[in-house]
Amino acid sequence: MAKKDIAVVILNWNGKALLEKFLPSVIMHSEAAVIYVADNASTDDSVSFLKTNYPSVKIIQNQENGGYAKGYNDALKHVDEDILCLLNSDIEVTESWLEPIDSLFNTESETAIIQPKILDYHHKDYFEYAGAGGGFIDKFGYPYCRGRIFNTIEKDLGQYDDITPIFWASGACFFIRKSVFDKLNGFDESFFAHMEEIDLCWRAHNYGYTTKYVGTSTVYHVGGATLNTTNPKKTYLNFRNSLYTITKNAPGQLFLLIFTRLILDGFASLKFLTELKFAHIVAVLKAHGSFYTHFFQLLKKRQFLRNSIPRISNRKYYRTKSIIWLYFVRNRKEFR
Repeated sequence: MAKKDIAVVILNWNGKALLEKFLPSVIMHSEAAVIYVADNASTDDSVSFLKTNYPSVKIIQNQENGGYAKGYNDALKHVDEDILCLLNSDIEVTESWLEPIDSLFNTESETAIIQPKILDYHHKDYFEYAGAGGGFIDKFGYPYCRGRIFNTIEKDLGQYDDITPIFWASGACFFIRKSVFDKLNGFDESFFAHMEEIDLCWRAHNYGYTTKYVGTSTVYHVGGATLNTTNPKKTYLNFRNSLYTITKNAPGQLFLLIFTRLILDGFASLKFLTELKFAHIVAVLKAHGSFYTHFFQLLKKRQFLRNSIPRISNRKYYRTKSIIWLYFVRNRKEFR
């Protein structure tokens, strides 16, 4: 039997119900892959459930819940396959979903990271918030997607059934060459969760690798199964980790970029005020506080990356200068 070169690795934390619901589709449609569940020190009976019902699934048991970033860093030390698929536990995959992705990896050596089309599990003709048709970023570090800009979600009409370069791939279904993951030292564990995949893609971008979207492969994502968008902790992590990401990776005049970004975050807080989302305002303030506290550590990481990665000087990372301007002022709600 030929060696399988893809590892599908599902990170789990107290997610027995999600495994019961979604693992069967992964097993059914992933004959070409070795399937792992990396358990983040669950306190439910996820592990015993897997051992009893799915003995073919390989189980990796982490010693603590280190979130998405540390959870995968710890687990992937035990995975040897050439291609890693980091798959959320709340995703339903489809028939032949691995084939076009495996084919692209085999034909394009410079392509290091790939994301499939991600649709909404509950509304299957719409894109899903976390990744949609591939991720991009603006000059100030605000992420957006083909098919999803802020809270505007596009209907899937086949408009993104292509294969194209993108800037970042969603951590919900994230394919990466193991050699590249190891070379870049994996995820930054200080992120805990949210935007660590953007940070990793940015580092890969600075190294000269390509990230691509493959619209001929489709998965359906529930989204928010661990931390939904109404939770202030998600707001905190998104604002904090976005600042962490640009400080580590953005070229050029860093201090001017950060200053502008902090002002824009202030306007975001005013928007939360008009919506009476006071807990989210506090979350933004806490995010800025954490950023100030860790600023010099981030500068050290920035310097380390600039010294260790053969950086492509001033390689452009953003597609538009301000997605906020386009969306809120010019009323451009769709990527097209």
